[in-house]
Parts: sequence; structure tokens; C-alpha cells
Amino acid sequence: MPNPKGSLENLNNFITDTEKPLTTTISFRATEKMKQEVKVQDDPAEFCRERIQKALDDKKGK
Repeated sequence: MPNPKGSLENLNNFITDTEKPLTTTISFRATEKMKQEVKVQDDPAEFCRERIQKALDDKKGK
């Protein structure tokens, strides 16, 4: 039977090809429709990161 807590590889930091390491998570509530629209993107996590960064940059520019 597999270990329900995962393996040691799961404890390592998430590795990505972004400039800065992704070391934390953000959680927020959304509508079911929003969730489904995000999930159909090619890379949902990167899609969210890009859109949030764009909104933050736009806010700084104002």
C-alpha cells in the first residue's frame, strides 16, 4: 500500500524555470465558472501568476 503522506521527493521545493524561485502559495476563493476557465488554460498556474503580476504592475504604475 502506498504511503499516504507521499515520498521524500514531495518534500523538496518546487522546481521551475522562472527567474525567481516559487517558494510560497496563495489561496483564494473564486466562482466555479472562474475555476473552470482557469483550468482549461495550457498552464493554469503560470496563467494565474502572469495575470496577478500584470495587475500588480498596473497598480504600481498608477
